Amino acid sequence: MARSVRLLFTGSLMATMGMAGTAAAQDNSNIQRVEITGSSIKRATAETASPVTVIGRDELLRSGKSTVSEYLQTLTVDGAGSLPTGFGNGFAAGSTAISLRGLGATSTLVLLNGRRMAPFARADDGQKSFTDISTVPMQIVERIEILKDGASSTYGADAIAGVVNIILRKDVQGLEVKADTGWSRYDDGKANKASITYGIGDLDEDKFNWVVNAEYNQSDRIKNSDRANRRGHIGNGDLRAYGFPIGTQFAGGYINGTNNVSPSPTGMVRDPVSTNYVNLPGCSAISATTNQTGANGGCLYYQDQWRDMQPEIESLNLYSKGTWQINADTQAYVELGYSKRSTAFTMTPPSVTPTVAFPPNAQTPQGFINYGNLNLMSAAHPQNPFGANARMRYIAADIGPSERNADNEFRRFVVGVKGSAMGWDYDTGFTYSDSKLDLLYTNMLNMNVLTQALSNPASQYFPYYIGAEAGRNPASLYQAMVVNAMSHSKTSLSVIDFKATRELPIALPGGNIGLALGAEHRREKVTNPSLAGSENGSINSSYVAAFGDSKVSAVYAEILAPLLKSLELSAAVRYDKYDNFNSTTPKVGLKWTPVRTFALRGTYTEGFRAPGPAEGSSASQSTGTSTVRDPIRCPGNVPAAGGATATDCAIPVAAVKVGDANLQPETSKGMTLGLVWDPFEGTSVALDGWKIKRENEINPLPYNEAAALPTAIRNDNNLVQNGQVIPNSGTLILTQAPYRNSSYTEISGVDLDIKQRLRLGNYGRATVGMVITHVASWARHESATTSYQFAGTHGNCDTSNCAGTPKNKVNLNASWDIGAWNFTSNLNWRDKMKNISFEGAACASTLANGQPGTKDCEIASFTTVDLSTRFNVSKNFTLFASVNNVFDKIAPLDPLTYGGISYNPMDASGAIGRYFRVGASYKFF
Repeated sequence: MARSVRLLFTGSLMATMGMAGTAAAQDNSNIQRVEITGSSIKRATAETASPVTVIGRDELLRSGKSTVSEYLQTLTVDGAGSLPTGFGNGFAAGSTAISLRGLGATSTLVLLNGRRMAPFARADDGQKSFTDISTVPMQIVERIEILKDGASSTYGADAIAGVVNIILRKDVQGLEVKADTGWSRYDDGKANKASITYGIGDLDEDKFNWVVNAEYNQSDRIKNSDRANRRGHIGNGDLRAYGFPIGTQFAGGYINGTNNVSPSPTGMVRDPVSTNYVNLPGCSAISATTNQTGANGGCLYYQDQWRDMQPEIESLNLYSKGTWQINADTQAYVELGYSKRSTAFTMTPPSVTPTVAFPPNAQTPQGFINYGNLNLMSAAHPQNPFGANARMRYIAADIGPSERNADNEFRRFVVGVKGSAMGWDYDTGFTYSDSKLDLLYTNMLNMNVLTQALSNPASQYFPYYIGAEAGRNPASLYQAMVVNAMSHSKTSLSVIDFKATRELPIALPGGNIGLALGAEHRREKVTNPSLAGSENGSINSSYVAAFGDSKVSAVYAEILAPLLKSLELSAAVRYDKYDNFNSTTPKVGLKWTPVRTFALRGTYTEGFRAPGPAEGSSASQSTGTSTVRDPIRCPGNVPAAGGATATDCAIPVAAVKVGDANLQPETSKGMTLGLVWDPFEGTSVALDGWKIKRENEINPLPYNEAAALPTAIRNDNNLVQNGQVIPNSGTLILTQAPYRNSSYTEISGVDLDIKQRLRLGNYGRATVGMVITHVASWARHESATTSYQFAGTHGNCDTSNCAGTPKNKVNLNASWDIGAWNFTSNLNWRDKMKNISFEGAACASTLANGQPGTKDCEIASFTTVDLSTRFNVSKNFTLFASVNNVFDKIAPLDPLTYGGISYNPMDASGAIGRYFRVGASYKFF
């Protein structure tokens, strides 16, 4: 369990201290006066006015988690918008991110050794820039500090939700190697990891230290089909056994009625007269789905027969730091970092009749192509049973599934000098980092060739045989029609910073005033072109791109004023100058310690976030997908008469989001109020209430509102009521969700952190801890009359992977050291959630009989227990083992989320199943 910051740093002054100090406090239950290494500023207690969580190296390694991101995403402070490894069908597949307070990764500032890193080269949801945590090597992490209130006044105006600072080891001496391997209870998902760390030199004796770390990771993919029928609903798109209708979001090939179908792997052709679709023969040999009798003559399939649950991953992380003690007052340092991560994630075969969106051009001014109306099967096509050109629907199973390959390279270079001069402690440096991403999507379609192959008898490519007769196609057709789509993206960040601290000769009743001053200039570039061919609709993919080049200059100042021996004031202010905006963000904190074992604390902070490259540039555009209730075809959560079905009550819809240069920045205000208390020896308690209001938010139009727009694009299978055709009432395909400055989001809650240290005499020592986060409210106000309450619901699905916002999350931890052994257990629990998109909405999924799709229209709570042990064979040799999800709990059924097939992506351990890991480490000298 993450410790309170009682053992370590201050809150608002961490960055100005270089974030590399170590506490000089004694480790006991009383609140002590501490001194931060490298700073003359002293504090009356180790606890600060800001709530901070510190995760130590041992705690991280004992968790049994294999990566930094995997561990962080178990913490109660992480929320919706977090990116797990298994979310391979997202915009930023191949990356991982943390989202503090559920405000999204773009409002969470991630630092490495107190300095920024270049963001991942592709924005999540096509909008949100974030730092990819998977680039951080876990083995060399010294500790992780999580500042849980806004920190814009010190770190930068965009740290609205807080800061995650990952601090790597320094001053290492000797050679240490470590290796481990893991596997699931199904003997799959195998993962291998090896690292080597070497350090030489002692700063005191040798006047230098150099540390080098290399870490290699490899993990096998897990397919949904590897879990289907082995763990109940897990990995199953076909939920008919649980009472659901045919047309769930991962289903296809069904015929809903007249002029209303989903593409099948055999192909369907529409009768031009009756508008009824006829399915071509051969389904049993093509679709892996059993019991297709309910498909109304279609060829039913589910995505689990192709799609992966966890990607295949191979990564290499390199890190090196050199430090030289030039003289007693001056130290120089350099950091080098490199990460290469390759992921491969399998998706479904392509549809030959997609609707794709792209920037409007002279040829296509509407900015989209509905190939469902364009790709007609010629009357001369041998498989056309009708004597006229006819619409068709087909998922090209003959081509095979598409694989998304993401190769990401991250580089980082830091050089700096720190020391003391003229009564000041200073730290200055230059940082450059970049992220390069190569995307490769296999088995995409050249839509121009495809159209000719289906519709033009005079074409060299005609006819394209589909479904059961696809074996008749020549290889030359596939060579022309099947393409691999690629893109190369890059982000870069250059930063020059300077910070200095000193104790002023101004004595207050509690001591002297501490002062910190700093300045920073940074430049960030984003070049994220779309997949080749998507810019004009010539491949079966919508356009997703972002471009930007921004500069920011900032100055800031902080003071620490011990007004009384029991009363401490901290205050900071920062001024940021952007290309088109500027901001002044203050922060103030107060801590009162009436007795040594008890303190009250509180903070007020403001934040500011300028529009990102994907949001503020008209050259940026993306198309996302989310499940909504069609307000036309499913009013009141009941399928409308005249042709609608239950599928219309939970239908995936694509929405086009375009950047707008007229967007204004987001602003925020945050408050915390809490206490820290050591009531007994070995007992520590921290209780903090928090509230954040983010105004003028940059959000796309909510999908449920976008679905109701009269400009939404629909198929022409319009409803027929009382013999009258209802115009523009066909199946929803595509709509617009432009970025806009909506009103505000306001969230509030409480964190409780309790820790008990036990001395057991001959039985060693133990520590028991508990962290609880309660979200009282998570409300997004779109306008003066429209607001959405997401606390305790499955939302916000518009800006996350639809992971939901549980009201309560709990981490329990127990660790026992006895002799050469350590035993650790971790329990992670999340509360149940209403299976609704927002408070007051209808149930998000329904059974075939119209009843709620989950018991009481809820997603059940989920609990996992992880165990680990470590045995020190000798001073240099250690064996360790862990079991994640010891009781093999199955993730609850979740039919709404699109991150995992029938389970929530944040419950991935319950989808994978019990997981074992064993390893060893050896220190040679």
